[in-house]
This record gives sequence, C-alpha cells and structure tokens, in this order.
Amino acid sequence: MPDLVIEGTEEEESGWTDGHLAERLEEIQIRKDDPTKVVKIGGALDSGIRRSLIELLEEYNDIFAWNHDEMPGIPLNLAVHRLAVDAIVKPVKQKRRHFNSEWNIAVQGEVDKLLKARFIRESRYPEWIANVVMVTKANGKWRMCVDYTDLNRACPKDSFLLLKIDQLINSTAGNKLLSFMDAFSGYNQIMMHPADQDKTSFITRQGFYCYKVMPFGLKNAGATY
Repeated sequence: MPDLVIEGTEEEESGWTDGHLAERLEEIQIRKDDPTKVVKIGGALDSGIRRSLIELLEEYNDIFAWNHDEMPGIPLNLAVHRLAVDAIVKPVKQKRRHFNSEWNIAVQGEVDKLLKARFIRESRYPEWIANVVMVTKANGKWRMCVDYTDLNRACPKDSFLLLKIDQLINSTAGNKLLSFMDAFSGYNQIMMHPADQDKTSFITRQGFYCYKVMPFGLKNAGATY
C-alpha cells in the first residue's frame, strides 16, 4: 500500500521515499462559498480521473461534516454501542473528587461544549457514577477524560479480532482508487444504546451527566468503531 506524503522532497520527486512509493497530495476546495472547506486528493491522478473525482466531491459536498452541527450521527439501526454489564456485579458510585479552581473551570468548559454538541445530557439517579480526570494536552490546555475503570471491570472484553492486514490489502485488489477517510469525531457519531446511557454517568460539581454518544474510555468502544 503506497505511503501518502504531503511535503515534497527530492526523493519524493523521483517517486520513492525509503523504498516506498510516494505521492504528492493536492488540496481541493469542494464548497465554492467557503475556501476553508478543502479535501486532499492524489496529485498524480490522471487528468480525466482527477476531473471526475473533483466533480463527484463537489456534487456530494454536503456529506462532509466540518463541525458538530453538521454531524447527524449514525442511525441506531446501523450501529449502536451496548454495554454488556455483568448482572451479578454491583454498580459502583465513585465519590466525587475535588479539584482546584483551574480544573473546575476547565471541567465546566468541557461540559458546556459537550452539552452544546448534544453529546451528553443530564443524568438523574444513576446507578453507575464515574469521576472525571483532567489530562494535559500537548498545547498546554486541559482534556477531560472519564474514569470508567469500575464500569469496564464489569464488562467482558470483546474477543473478536480485527481484520488482518492481508485481508485489508486483498479487499483493495482490482480497484483503481483507494481513499482514506478521516471521520470527524468518529467515536461520537455512534450512539450509545438508550438503555445504557445512564451507565456512562460522570459527576462534576455542577451535577451528573451521561453520554448519548459513544465516548472514549469504554472497554469495547474500539471494537464497535
């Protein structure tokens, strides 16, 4: 499978980088009214294929999500995340951890963003309660995570293996074009099953909230995705 590179070098001009075929990428504006809405396509495409691909992307530009308001989510009949909680395990209600003022402000900011994006809702009388954990991001800002250790411990691991690389490569055989799709907020496009939403509840100084969409941190979220 060819490696895709963006920045051109002398080696890339020759078509090879570290023994791998390299291809320049070209940015294409697919919404004529907004120069920021761009996607990348291969720069070495045949002119006819390039023109047809650009026309296709422009025609269906409405399927791309650039923010949470444009992200309708995946219908429940196509994909939904369920929690296989062991019925004999007693629900755990973690005691709320107290943070300093900086962390409390950061938590409130994250909660407000999640509420605005309709990713979470208020939860009433949850049986499972987890704490939030603040993690420093590379840019120095705070990332809010949820400690689902207890909930994950009560759920069996999904042992279904992902496809092997040879299966993935064979599935591309015979095709002229290969596209790499980068899903916007991919996990959050999958809904939590309504019966399991309250199990994802977390506590802040403002109250209880639970996820309506699949969050990071759950044991089998990766398998569902």
